[in-house]
Amino acid sequence: MARSPEDVRLLAAGAADLGELCARTSVCRACPRLVSWREQAAVNKRRAYADETYWGRPIAGWGSEEPAILIVGLAPAAHGGNRTGRIFTGDRSGDWLFASLHRVGLAALPTSTHAGDGQRLLGARMVATVRCAPPDNKPTPAERAACFPWLAREVAEVAASLKVIVALGGYAWQGMWPALKEAGYVLPRPRPPFAHGAELTLSRPTEAGVSRTSWTTGAGNATAQREVVVLGCYHPSQQNTFTGRVTEGMLDAVFARAVEHARG
Repeated sequence: MARSPEDVRLLAAGAADLGELCARTSVCRACPRLVSWREQAAVNKRRAYADETYWGRPIAGWGSEEPAILIVGLAPAAHGGNRTGRIFTGDRSGDWLFASLHRVGLAALPTSTHAGDGQRLLGARMVATVRCAPPDNKPTPAERAACFPWLAREVAEVAASLKVIVALGGYAWQGMWPALKEAGYVLPRPRPPFAHGAELTLSRPTEAGVSRTSWTTGAGNATAQREVVVLGCYHPSQQNTFTGRVTEGMLDAVFARAVEHARG
């Protein structure tokens, strides 16, 4: 069990595979403020969920183990993912998100209410930059840094199959760049600002002899380059959906674009 940022780094690096990484993530206690908040929320339940047993722990990524599309969010909601044990499950943001994913063929069901509801992601995986529910949905820079090795290792584990990454909101957009760098992707300089509909392509050199998307040659040598498309999307938070900053059509357009790239 990780009880410090150094523990997180060592345990993330030492996980044998994606399953072990998720198991280690789910019992992390490295950030005292987040541990206290997530467990407090699990005791001081909302009235609507008074009869439910909250998960009250970190939320590991879930979905395909070889995803073509990776969806990156901020952190679990105190009475959403922190309650159900699955990111974007059981809250209003998830209602919008899964309805859109279902419409474009990335989710088996249009809703995601609890971990045993039969929902499946189709060729996709979801992760959060911070794995515990933070007070006011605002993790501190130190908390994000402490949690980073979980994200970095998970991105590295699925990089071989990735074709598209969708960042939900500016926090996820900023948080994913260091993880992509550690996974071997060549990052642009300066890094592009977040915007809804933003799109760019990154390359990741890989060893010769492995399946890849493109090649560059020079001086008699061949260098493999695997590419991934990064898309920006406004977060389907209530603040955005209630004000009309995000509409169903806007979400569908981004995820339809992701599907197009994944299939292309």
